[in-house]
Amino acid sequence: MFEMNTSRLFRIRTLASVVLLLTLLPTGAQAQKLRRMLERGDSLLSVRYNRANIDTAYIIRPETKWTLRGRLNVSGSTLAVEGKDGDNAFKSQMESDWKSTLSVGVTYLGVSLNLALNPAKMLGKYKDFELNFCSYGNRWGFEVIYQNAHNFTGWYESDIEPRFDLPSELLSMKTLNVNAYYAFNHRRFSYPAAFSQSYIQRRSAGSFLLGLSGQGQWDETEGDYASKLNVFNIGIGAGYGYNWVPGKGWLLHISALPTFIVFSKTSLHVNDDRIPLDYHFPQVIITGRAAVVRQFNKWFVGASGVYNYTNIGDSKKLAVMNEKWRTRLFVGFRL
Repeated sequence: MFEMNTSRLFRIRTLASVVLLLTLLPTGAQAQKLRRMLERGDSLLSVRYNRANIDTAYIIRPETKWTLRGRLNVSGSTLAVEGKDGDNAFKSQMESDWKSTLSVGVTYLGVSLNLALNPAKMLGKYKDFELNFCSYGNRWGFEVIYQNAHNFTGWYESDIEPRFDLPSELLSMKTLNVNAYYAFNHRRFSYPAAFSQSYIQRRSAGSFLLGLSGQGQWDETEGDYASKLNVFNIGIGAGYGYNWVPGKGWLLHISALPTFIVFSKTSLHVNDDRIPLDYHFPQVIITGRAAVVRQFNKWFVGASGVYNYTNIGDSKKLAVMNEKWRTRLFVGFRL
């Protein structure tokens, strides 16, 4: 029988690991080739980064390549229902628990990497799920927001019943909101200057906007009045945004983009009964945005917010209103 001393076996394994590591390390020629590839990639990113067709008297790119930032994000949503059951008018409103996350991010020549943490979720105190994916450009941009929420609190009242609280586990809601914009004055007006700080607004400018909105929603309640609501809406519209530069280093942004629903598919079932949500003009999806940014040489701080409002149905029969909002506090440093 063949036996090997364990200490000898350890030395052989260690030697094999060293040899393998040395074979993976680039040689002088390989290192030079890798360096040229990195320089080529940096050059291509630099060309792309500075290629934007802009009026530099109004907006400019930051002079540095790197941007580091930290963010505090807080978001929430509200679902309101009102209508009539015969001659009995009723109202109800449910609000989800607020979600708070901390995030850090790094951007190199417009390419970003971000990491977000939810302290309450890590401690098991928050079980809902939310995903935000945003891309802000001077010419066009979009926001995709998905939420799966179960922790709602609210109330119900009617002509024949006083207001009473609804149980927290009554409603579960899944929503998907997509909002896109096109800015006509994109050479002078910059959305990213307000929301991603990848540009700097030097002088005040505004722009008319075109908008496209989409909403999918799946609600379910339990109890004596078990219900299921499925909603799919598409809206188009126009609005206006303005970047105000009241002084050096300051930027205040505000914009409103209402879209009118041109396609809607909705179904509501309460117990075994189907209740129609009749179309009533105007049915709208409104997206509002606001931000304030302060530049300090290479530092910047600020706050931004996005608000979505949707109204479908007829309040004389049955109407459903949704609100979704997100606020963000941020601080960053450019290298």
